[in-house]
Amino acid sequence: MSKQDGRNRLVSDAPVDDRTATVLHVDMDAFFASVELLDRPDLVGLPVIVGHDSDRSVVTAATYEARRYGINSAMPMAVAKRRCPAAVIVEPHFEKYSARSAQVMRIFDRFTPRVERLGIDEAFLDVAGALRLYGTPWQIGTEIRRTVFAETGLHCSVGAASTKFVAKLASSRSKPDGLLVVPHEHTVAFLHPQPVSALWGVGGKTQETLERRGIHTVRDLATTPLPSLVALLGPAGGQRLHDLSWGRDPRTVESGVGEKSIGHEVTFGRDLTDRDDVARELLRLAEKVAVRLRRAEVQARTVALKVRYTDFTTLTRSRTLAEPSDVAKRLHREAVELYDVLHRPGNRIRLIGVRGENLVPAAASNALWDDDAPWRETETTVDAVTARFGAGVLRPASLVRGTGEQRAPHARQD
Repeated sequence: MSKQDGRNRLVSDAPVDDRTATVLHVDMDAFFASVELLDRPDLVGLPVIVGHDSDRSVVTAATYEARRYGINSAMPMAVAKRRCPAAVIVEPHFEKYSARSAQVMRIFDRFTPRVERLGIDEAFLDVAGALRLYGTPWQIGTEIRRTVFAETGLHCSVGAASTKFVAKLASSRSKPDGLLVVPHEHTVAFLHPQPVSALWGVGGKTQETLERRGIHTVRDLATTPLPSLVALLGPAGGQRLHDLSWGRDPRTVESGVGEKSIGHEVTFGRDLTDRDDVARELLRLAEKVAVRLRRAEVQARTVALKVRYTDFTTLTRSRTLAEPSDVAKRLHREAVELYDVLHRPGNRIRLIGVRGENLVPAAASNALWDDDAPWRETETTVDAVTARFGAGVLRPASLVRGTGEQRAPHARQD
């Protein structure tokens, strides 16, 4: 979900007579918070935070009014309350979000069969085959927004471009409740004034590295000699960001991955209560999932976590990755972050599971960058050693003193 707060919004208000921007990125606006407001219309226009009202909790979502105070998802609740003492905190209802998500995705399917779902609240649509029936990308985006609001009461923002990267960037610039069309011939003109942080794969550390070299905008990066970028960011990182800065993104909209998934879960002989014990079990499960992903030559776009408490209450949470992965370290990191949102001191956990969902062929993932490359190299080396000498020869240090004595004698995989 976007951290945009609605400022610096850029939209295509007037019809755009262009048929080159056939990749649409549709992103629901403040989705979890907006779903909550459907049942609490009295809170519309107020700073609303979705999450548990505890200083040990974290923000699940926030309305745009709250975001203007610098509140974002995953922020500690204590920090959010300090930034906006007047914010209204509402409990999350994930079953509602799943139901509304399914409703929205069915609407997308009416416009094109080429829909690539990215988690619960966003998707790419390839509408090249729908132009004759529905008109220009601007007209299709406008109709999608109108239909979603008419049938769900929720707003979405749409970016239309000739590539996935630019479409996603356009949707973020149009938030909230906007539509921005970037014709192919205007791609570079749209990209170059953007801050360098707008490029996929430029996180905080990379941004600092670039800005120390005087690279503040996409134009700055695009005009930096490629050898200099390679020296600064490495061969893969330098080449990929250089390509992106000129609007080059070969990835296509990948539909049809459906509900395929690979997962492992474990039921404990004695309930777990310690957060570090749970994190070690998540690493054990993430390793098993990653090995099966690599053996199947697929990667997961989404990481899902399943937690069952001693009273048999079961919760599931998921997160879509910036790029598909088959690396245990990545799966584990995401699973732990998902768990930390749920963790409450004293909770007794009976079962926990990790699942990779929305699978794509590893050779077809078309990753723009690969931050996981060092981890993948290590893990594939372990795969080779395991294949030759058997499982357990090489293990992460954190698992050597794991909680195996607390686990049931068998774990489920599917």
